[in-house]
Parts: sequence; C-alpha cells; structure tokens
Amino acid sequence: MALDERARHHLYQRLEEHLGAEAATTLMEHLPPTGWADVATKRDLDHLRAATKTDIDHLAELTRLDIERFGDHLRAELHKALAEQTRTVVLTAALANAGAVIAVAGLAFAAARLT
Repeated sequence: MALDERARHHLYQRLEEHLGAEAATTLMEHLPPTGWADVATKRDLDHLRAATKTDIDHLAELTRLDIERFGDHLRAELHKALAEQTRTVVLTAALANAGAVIAVAGLAFAAARLT
C-alpha cells in the first residue's frame, strides 16, 4: 500500500497519541517521502557504479580506437599528399631543365650559324 499524505497524517496522529509529538515527529522523519521502492540502497549504488564504470571503460576503448584510426587515416593522407607534391616538384624541375637544355641548344645553334 502506497502512503499518500492523508495516510501519512493519520499515521502521525496515531503515533502522536501513543508516543507523543516529539517521538512521532522523529519517527515520521525516518520514513521516506515516497514508498520504499523509490529508495536506493548501497547495493543499488554499487551496482550502478559498476555498470557506469563498465560503460566508461567501453567508451574509453572505443575512443582510443577511433583516435588510432584517425591517426592512421591522417598519416595515409599525408603520405599521399607528399608523394603527389614530390611528383609535381620533380616533374616541374624536369620540364624546367628540359626547357633550359632546349634554350641552350638553340643558343648554341644560333651562335654556330653566326660564325
């Protein structure tokens, strides 16, 4: 049976009749404001603490794995970008050198024709 305010007041009056106002008040203050089903025990709290710790440990492991995967992805992208940049620099240098060789060859031919 759930205690509503009316039932609590009736209980207080009966206690007051038998124990006096001070003892009745003290005893009533020890009752939960709702039913005992709503009161958590140490066992409940221990179970909740264990479940919460398990959840946090699991999330920490998932976070660690996500960070590792992100690091692997970042390294792969960096490697890819550096390889592409290296190819671009080498190709640009090769083309510049080829242009310089052609220019020098053209100058050499021109100088040879002048003489």
